[in-house]
Amino acid sequence: MSGISGKSGAAGLSKGSWLPVIGLMFSAFIFNTSEFIPIGLLSGIAADFGISESAAGMLITVYAWVVAIASLPLMLVFAKTENKRLMLSIVGLFVLSHIASGFAANYNMLMISRMGVACSHAIFWSIVTPVAVKVAPEGKGAAALSMVVSGSSFAMIVGLPLGRTIGLLVGWRAAFLIIAAIAAIIFCILAAVLKKTPSDSSFSLRKLPALIKSPALLGIFLLTLVTITGHFTAYSYIEPFLGQVAGFGDTAITMILAMFGVVGIAGSIIFSGHYDRTPKPFRLLAVAGLCVFLLALHPASFNPVTTVLICILWGFAINSYNLTFQTEIIRNAPDGTSVAMSIYSGIYNIGIGTGALIGGSVCAGIGIPYIGYIGGAIALVAAIYFIRKLMPVLSGGDSALK
Repeated sequence: MSGISGKSGAAGLSKGSWLPVIGLMFSAFIFNTSEFIPIGLLSGIAADFGISESAAGMLITVYAWVVAIASLPLMLVFAKTENKRLMLSIVGLFVLSHIASGFAANYNMLMISRMGVACSHAIFWSIVTPVAVKVAPEGKGAAALSMVVSGSSFAMIVGLPLGRTIGLLVGWRAAFLIIAAIAAIIFCILAAVLKKTPSDSSFSLRKLPALIKSPALLGIFLLTLVTITGHFTAYSYIEPFLGQVAGFGDTAITMILAMFGVVGIAGSIIFSGHYDRTPKPFRLLAVAGLCVFLLALHPASFNPVTTVLICILWGFAINSYNLTFQTEIIRNAPDGTSVAMSIYSGIYNIGIGTGALIGGSVCAGIGIPYIGYIGGAIALVAAIYFIRKLMPVLSGGDSALK
C-alpha cells in the first residue's frame, strides 16, 4: 500500500521493532475507552446528578464537538512539534483531565473536565496513525494501522464493558480515576519505547486549500460526516435500547458491548491481510452494510439471537469503515497526513456529536425503539452518495495500492 508502507519512518528503528507500535496501540485503547465510556455510564451519571439520560448524553455531544472544533486549529499550531514530545504532552493532559472528572463536584465540572480530555483527543487521533506507520518496521505500515485500530476495538471488548461494570459496582467516578491510572502507566511506556520522529514540518497553512481540494479527500470527509452521524444516532443510546427495547439485563448488555470490540479485532486481522488486494468489499461493507444493519436493529430486537447477530455485523461494519477510510486518508494525503487526519477526526466527531444529539431527540420524542430507523435512514443517504459518487473516485486510485 503505497501510502502506508512505513518506509520513510523506519529509519533508525531495528527491523522488526514493534514496541513503539504496541505502545501506541495501548494509547488507542485508553483513548477510545475514555471517549465512549459515558455510553456505558449514562444511567449512573444521570442518577447521580439528578438529570435525564438525554441530558447526560450531552457529555458525548459536547465532547465530540470540542474535538471537531479543536482538531484542525490545534494540529496547525503543533504541526512542527516533534511527535514524541507532542504525544507525551497530550497523554499527560489526558491523565490530569480524568483525575478532574473523577472528583467533579457537579455536572458542569464534569463537562469541563471532559472538554480537557477532548482537547487531548483532538491531537491524539490526528497523529497516532501517521506516527504508527512511521515507527513500524519497514513495509509493515498496514499492519501497524490495524494494530492501532485493534487497540480501539479492544477498548470495546475490555475498556467500555469493564468501565461500565466498575461504574455499576463502585460508581462512575472510580471508572474515570482508573482510566487516569492506566493512562499514567501508558505515559511511562511511551516515554521509554517511542522513538523521536519528525513532524509534518513542511506543511503550512498556505498548503491547506490544495489539500482539501482533493476529490477523494473531500468525498471521504463528506461521507464520514453523514455515515458517522447515522451510526451514532443509534450507538450513543445502544445501552438503554438493549435494556428497554430488547429486554437484556446488565450482564448481557455488557457482553453485547464487548462483542463490538471482538469483531473489531477480527476485522482488523482480515483487513491487514486482504485490503491491499480487494479493497471494494471492505468499502461496501463499511457503508452499505452499516446502513442495512442499522435499519434492521429494531426488527431484530424481538429475538435475542437476531439482536446479537445484528450487533456483531454492525460492529464489523463500523470497524471496516474506520480502517478503510483512515487508510484512504493516508494514501491520498502523503504530504500533510497529520493535518488531513485532523480534518477527518474533526468531521468524524461532528458526526458523533450530531448523531448523539439526534439520537437524544429521538429518545425524547418518538421513542428509543426508533433510533435504528433514523440512524439507518441517515446512513442510507451516505450509502447512495458513496456508490454513485465516491466509489468511482477511489476505484480510480486502486492501482496505487498494488
